[in-house]
Amino acid sequence: MHRTMPDGSVISSHCDYCDAEFVDAAMVEGHQGSLVCMKCLTMAFTELKTLKGGAENKGKKCRMCLEERDEALWESPMMPGAYICVRCTTMAYRAMEKDPDSGWKRPGLGVPGVVETEDEGDE
Repeated sequence: MHRTMPDGSVISSHCDYCDAEFVDAAMVEGHQGSLVCMKCLTMAFTELKTLKGGAENKGKKCRMCLEERDEALWESPMMPGAYICVRCTTMAYRAMEKDPDSGWKRPGLGVPGVVETEDEGDE
């Protein structure tokens, strides 16, 4: 989310899921200025892709794509009511992985004894 002046100029940008400021963490932007930071992306990825959780949130509105999705969604424990869907989680982690400066890696990749989560080609 972007905090703005009355004239629309941006004062600061914050993660929609934990309120971390953009200067402190790399983020991916969704529709209408929604943002997810690397820490929240890691938590969403772990719950949705690795643990296959989030089914109880089907039909909720994702803050990144602004759609009510009939799929699992992660809900931020820091900001109840802030959801991100599997599709947006997938697009965000793909963007982070392509950015060598982010340093973000899928949780569990390369860790002995952890089943690596394949990119299932989610749209």
